[in-house]
Amino acid sequence: MNQPKIKIIVIPSDKTGVSYFRSTKPHIKLEQNYPDLFHVDIDYEPQLDNNEFLAQYDIIHYHRTMGDYDKISDLLDRCDKLGVKTVMDLDDYWDPGNHHPAYHLVKSMELDKKILGNVKCARNVMTTTQLFKNEMLKHNKNVVVIPNTIDPEEDQYKINPVEKEDSRIRIGYLGGSSHKYDLEQLRLNIKKLHGDKLTDLIKFYIAGYDLRGSVTMIDPNTKEQKQRPILPKESVWYEYEQIFTDNFTTIGPQYKEWLMRFEKDGVYDTTNESYKRCWTLPISSYAKNYNQFDIALAPIEENMFNKVKSQLKVIEAGFFKKALIASNFGPYTIDCINAWDKGGWNPKGNALLVGSANTHKEWYEHIKRLIKNPNAITELGEKLCETVKVKYHIDTITEHRKDYYLALVKDDVQNYIKHQEDFNSVMI
Repeated sequence: MNQPKIKIIVIPSDKTGVSYFRSTKPHIKLEQNYPDLFHVDIDYEPQLDNNEFLAQYDIIHYHRTMGDYDKISDLLDRCDKLGVKTVMDLDDYWDPGNHHPAYHLVKSMELDKKILGNVKCARNVMTTTQLFKNEMLKHNKNVVVIPNTIDPEEDQYKINPVEKEDSRIRIGYLGGSSHKYDLEQLRLNIKKLHGDKLTDLIKFYIAGYDLRGSVTMIDPNTKEQKQRPILPKESVWYEYEQIFTDNFTTIGPQYKEWLMRFEKDGVYDTTNESYKRCWTLPISSYAKNYNQFDIALAPIEENMFNKVKSQLKVIEAGFFKKALIASNFGPYTIDCINAWDKGGWNPKGNALLVGSANTHKEWYEHIKRLIKNPNAITELGEKLCETVKVKYHIDTITEHRKDYYLALVKDDVQNYIKHQEDFNSVMI
């Protein structure tokens, strides 16, 4: 006689971005890979006040919160009484730090305190790395690591290199709008590359350029918030562009004039230019931009928020076989081995890492090394791919998710946690 399926309801926090990686995609794959074990519903507006609705599920997976922050403790108590297991997923540290664009909004609404409160009262917590798990263990003993994954069968992750416009080595940064201080460490390095005429040999790409959004103004006395559309030159992406073009001095005047039009649908021949703007793509296709360049950059500022972030940029670069230059900090220390060690090439290395004491020069030095040794670009990309292609394949991680959920419904989570492989080492 067949056992009844485990019924899971997934409550995402949004319809794009983080929910794609932490809520929707992984659970759709769970049901696809194990159809005899699991039935999954994804519900953005669940009936949280309806006990009959909640009781039909074995597991509730929610990202960050489930309904109102001030009601979640009572809601979790009700779920306990109904016999429903609950899992909070969290991939970002609750306090973003004062360099994050959302910092003042988070502080004014006390979201950091509310999210930490949710961590403390959560029955079970799921996160992306052992580094973040270690921080959350200070507040909750039931924390497991289920990393972000890549599905290489998904169209956006298929390797399909864009034909080069010229002979330049293509160096790309693919990220979001919260990385101004991360990218700032590149400024002097790019200026030095320009001064040494090395920008004549490379082309920088910014992938994800986006002028949507608004400026939020908060009255310090009343806390009233007002918004207005952002102007192109107020956008952080404009600041990114200034960094990657050494204040537009590495490109021709006609190209600069064209860029200042901010025409998303416009086309400009960037052959023999040292920079190219790549507009944002939907979350379901943004990764295609990796096909446009040869080397990926992943700088991060050293702070707690960044320390416990996901290593997704490493995973993506690896699946696309891109050489990676990254900060030697936090998530990028989990899988990366520095290929430049003690003044020479390390044959075991799979990336080039920049130490915190050398951010003023080492980005320049690593880029210069790859310019002089282009074969290393291919070699590093292949090695990084070997590092991540099985470990972070969606089928590998889905199997771990399956095992965790089975342990959860059997009230065997502590045993699962005890025997769970550290995802920072080789996974079985």
